[in-house]
Amino acid sequence: MRTSIATVSLSGSLTEKLTAASRAGFDGVEIFENDLLASPLTPEEIRARCADLGLTIDLYQPMRDVEALPEEEFARALRRARHKFELMNRLGTDTVLVCSSVSPHAVDDDDLAAGQLSRLADLAGEHGVRVAYEALAWGRHISTWDHAWHVVRRADHPALGTCLDSFHILSRARDPKDLEGIGDIPGDKIFFLQLADAPLLAMDVLQWSRHYRCFPGQGGFEVAGLLRHVLRAGYTGPLSLEVFNDVFRQSEAGPTAVDARRSLLTLQESVGLAAPPAPAAPTGVAFAELVTPDAAPVSAVLGALGFARTARHRGKPVDLWQRGEARVLVNTGPAERRDGTRLAAVGLESPDPRGAARRAEALLAPVLPRRRAPGDTPLEAVAAPDGTELFFCATGRPGLPDWRADFEDTGAGAGAVAGADAAWRVDHLSLTQPWHQFDEAALFHRSVLGLRPQESVDVADPYGLLRSRAVSTDDGAVRIVLTVGAAPVDDTAHAQHIALATDDVVAAARAFRAAGGTLLPIPANYHDDLAARFEFADGELETYRELGILYDRDAYGEFRHCYTRTVGRVFFELVQRDGGHRGYGAANAPVRLAAQHAARGLTGG
Repeated sequence: MRTSIATVSLSGSLTEKLTAASRAGFDGVEIFENDLLASPLTPEEIRARCADLGLTIDLYQPMRDVEALPEEEFARALRRARHKFELMNRLGTDTVLVCSSVSPHAVDDDDLAAGQLSRLADLAGEHGVRVAYEALAWGRHISTWDHAWHVVRRADHPALGTCLDSFHILSRARDPKDLEGIGDIPGDKIFFLQLADAPLLAMDVLQWSRHYRCFPGQGGFEVAGLLRHVLRAGYTGPLSLEVFNDVFRQSEAGPTAVDARRSLLTLQESVGLAAPPAPAAPTGVAFAELVTPDAAPVSAVLGALGFARTARHRGKPVDLWQRGEARVLVNTGPAERRDGTRLAAVGLESPDPRGAARRAEALLAPVLPRRRAPGDTPLEAVAAPDGTELFFCATGRPGLPDWRADFEDTGAGAGAVAGADAAWRVDHLSLTQPWHQFDEAALFHRSVLGLRPQESVDVADPYGLLRSRAVSTDDGAVRIVLTVGAAPVDDTAHAQHIALATDDVVAAARAFRAAGGTLLPIPANYHDDLAARFEFADGELETYRELGILYDRDAYGEFRHCYTRTVGRVFFELVQRDGGHRGYGAANAPVRLAAQHAARGLTGG
């Protein structure tokens, strides 16, 4: 189906918004009235610009407070409408959005509302315009889709239909049964469909709508279920996004438009309207790659953790460190800062690397060009929204390129290292997101990589709140935690980390410390509180105090973990999951963050 986006969903001038929508592949736009009023272009020039960009103008919006009014007020509304219809003729668009009235003059009279909408439609018809009537969730008297449709049906005018808006519908209709009647609306009377998602919040619906909408798949609404009802009704118009969001209004229009269109491609796939290449969910983490200007500090930490430098890239300054199935590449390449050790790339084990790359490209993920020397292994790679490079790998699988073929053994014996510590692997990765791309990142990892998102969690940092959201495979073979600060601050203020799974975190912590490693100290108050919350075996809590081990428990099992000091922007976590624990220690995160701030203060980092 054709796709469209309201200009209010993007930042910048009207011309910037139109250009971004076109480059992202949208077919059309809704022109938001404020964008037109602020533009120096005439309506004719806007029409020409859209045509040059290959965009249709699918809707002009909004017209407000035009129905169920005293006659004198309605006469003023008709005067405004006549001007708007003439403007629409100049723009070259034939559909106007009319919102249900919030005017204090409006009266609760469906017959009056239907009669006045019919008269408005008479005037619209004279100008070749159609009126799409929408129920605002906070409308004074008409606030639900079925009430709006009732009034439209009573008016019975060919130039009057309804506009269905997923936010206004789903913010009020939480029971799926409330939507079933949508499929009974004649398809030709649904003049327009506007789509938006939103997080599930307990707040005033107007403020919720104006500040927290997001693209389909980024919130908690069942947008796909609504769309199925609309398609069953026979709707054939565009799928259009109308998203009011404070973050999107401050972000670059180009990436936001791409994120928007990806959301529609994913939504269409979910209801059978599109068939991009099938997901090829990753089956594990092949490697995590650190880029650093100085390999010595991070190499010292890896050595203390029991990793061995098993191989070196034939043509690049990249070392492969390994323990068990956990592999870390240390790339002595350029970094933005002197302390710029950062997690720059992740290798994901894929059942179909080429298919995974085809899906990523179909869903508008930037495919990374690979500059390979002769003989280098061809690898498929894309960029995540935060710039992390994602490689689709096949480690040790016959018939598929193996990234390890680019490395020469150092004599440390990768096979022996892997066999001796079979329990060691990457448990999860934590990636800090730019503040304006948190929702985009969650949708990207779900739609492009096939990972399942979990609920967002707010974590208290000594200097603000962090949002955190994990995405994972169903079996937990791949877990990625996406984090972001609550304000537009420098994203380098928050560290990334690699969590390493072991079957004995106490032994791993002792060995690390004995090898010269420094564990993050945890305040005694934390362990005093543990004693009040849980019962432990004799001596167990004292061991946790000594080593700085934190503890959590859920319905599935136990979670023990501890942390190294931070090197640049990266630290390591040692993790022991018992009994199928599903969490990431979120309850302990405030303590860890405070301890890291304190450690940075002590070291001057």
